Amino acid sequence: MYTHSIETRTSWVVAAFSLIVLGMGFGAPWITAVGLKSIAADMGGSRSVVSLGSALSWFGAAAGGILMGRIADRFGIRWTVIFGSVMICIGLIISTGGEPWQLYLGHGLFMGFLGNAGLNAPLYVYVSRWFDRRRGSALALISSGGYLAGFVWPTIFERAIANYGWRWTMIAYGLFQVAVVIPVAAIYLKPPPEMPVVAAGGTGGETKLRVLGWNPNLVFGLLAFAAFLCCVTMSMPQAHLVALCTDLGISATVGAAMLSVLLGAGLLSRQVWGWASDRIGGLLTALTSSALQGAAMTGFLFTQDEVGLFTVSTAFGLGFSALIPAYVLVIRELFPMSEAHWRVPTLLFMSGTGMATGGWLAGYLYDVYSFYAPAFAAGVAFNLANLSVLSFLVIRQRTVKLAAA
Repeated sequence: MYTHSIETRTSWVVAAFSLIVLGMGFGAPWITAVGLKSIAADMGGSRSVVSLGSALSWFGAAAGGILMGRIADRFGIRWTVIFGSVMICIGLIISTGGEPWQLYLGHGLFMGFLGNAGLNAPLYVYVSRWFDRRRGSALALISSGGYLAGFVWPTIFERAIANYGWRWTMIAYGLFQVAVVIPVAAIYLKPPPEMPVVAAGGTGGETKLRVLGWNPNLVFGLLAFAAFLCCVTMSMPQAHLVALCTDLGISATVGAAMLSVLLGAGLLSRQVWGWASDRIGGLLTALTSSALQGAAMTGFLFTQDEVGLFTVSTAFGLGFSALIPAYVLVIRELFPMSEAHWRVPTLLFMSGTGMATGGWLAGYLYDVYSFYAPAFAAGVAFNLANLSVLSFLVIRQRTVKLAAA
């Protein structure tokens, strides 16, 4: 066991400012989600075109995170965060060009691969190094950055797009996030503390030959596949809720507020999930959250009125919010710290790929069928597959514990 805890007040200060950084970085893609119909109208009317731009921003951030995780491990978190913030700004400016290829280049390469990739995965690993006792709670806090962005920005973006257009909204936000993120990174993202001495049998730096009685990479592969599956479902309402509302005759203003409610519920409940995961473990937390996400996703198939959609959106936010930090916590529980710099970004690559797939797939199925029910039904199917994988891992974990007792 640890000879002493590495957690201090500074640990929580670092986590809080990391949350602010992520809240700013992940604000950028919400402009596209809120302005989906306006952007599509300026690019030929196809929602799948704009959805692909959003998808590429998620995929780029996920793929680039693997590279940026290694760079941050070698050169420090400040440089990847500052570089990423500047790239997000450049990506937003490029995306205003009005052509699909400019949207794809700005979102996929600059906002994603070079931008949020420098913030997201590196900050997960970085913040986890400041905690040992309440790591689940800390991961839940910083992983709420996307939800913080989704809670704060959609209503602001909706008004800005209505008054100034989506192009000027992108440019203004890009400059604003640079002005916030760079000083925060320079002042508050200090080098993490050295890990204390770990007694034999710990997980500080040793190589684990078996995980849950299996090859470690087999367990990791199943966990990463589960992350992909759940994120396909997770992304669909987030990317298309505002557009769904306007299709049903509900104003874009109310739709943006509904999206804020969904993500605000996720922001608040994720802190409760973090507290729970410190007590019941990452796998069981992920399984419970996935079950609730699937139930709420089913609700989108059966409600089309404003009150019903607000209710289902709130339930969805409460349900899905535990999943990503729970997966990262499982990695820290089952695998050595020395492997975190590549296992965490790789898992986030799979989850980001799921987010990209789900957002694009929902837009594609809408273009084919002209309504969203087929897309949401596909989301339910992906969630059921995720539940099967997580149930398998939970059963295996309990079997191994019983055999060792």
